[in-house]
Amino acid sequence: MSERRPNRPRRLNSHINVVPYIDVMLVLLVIFMVTSPLTSPSTIDLPQMSQVSTNPSIAIEIVIQSNGQLQLIDRDSSRFLEQPTTIENVSNLALSRMQSGENRPVVISADKNVLYNHVLMVMDVLKEAGIQRVGLSVAPKIQS
Repeated sequence: MSERRPNRPRRLNSHINVVPYIDVMLVLLVIFMVTSPLTSPSTIDLPQMSQVSTNPSIAIEIVIQSNGQLQLIDRDSSRFLEQPTTIENVSNLALSRMQSGENRPVVISADKNVLYNHVLMVMDVLKEAGIQRVGLSVAPKIQS
């Protein structure tokens, strides 16, 4: 008679195969890397006019997007800034971008679908803060 081995409990295999998860993650990473440059969230559709002057290079630009979000852009090369903001903070942020005694112009670039009242509210907040040089940005009219 053969000798029987004692019944040992089987060890559980507690390993997880992560290779499929890594494959899925890499595919998602490639998808996001390819599509992210194609989306431009800050593109605005400016109203068009036949005669357009160029914005001053030292201007502080306030962008009002079609969904109502505000963004302040300071294109000065030594102090470049692109920051989302609210209507309550827009004047403080614009004033903080100006050095003492400096009177830089502020240009409002609003999407043509933004309500006129929203543009006027931003202009009013800027004027109340003491910013005197406030302008509106438009795109040149395309001749057909």
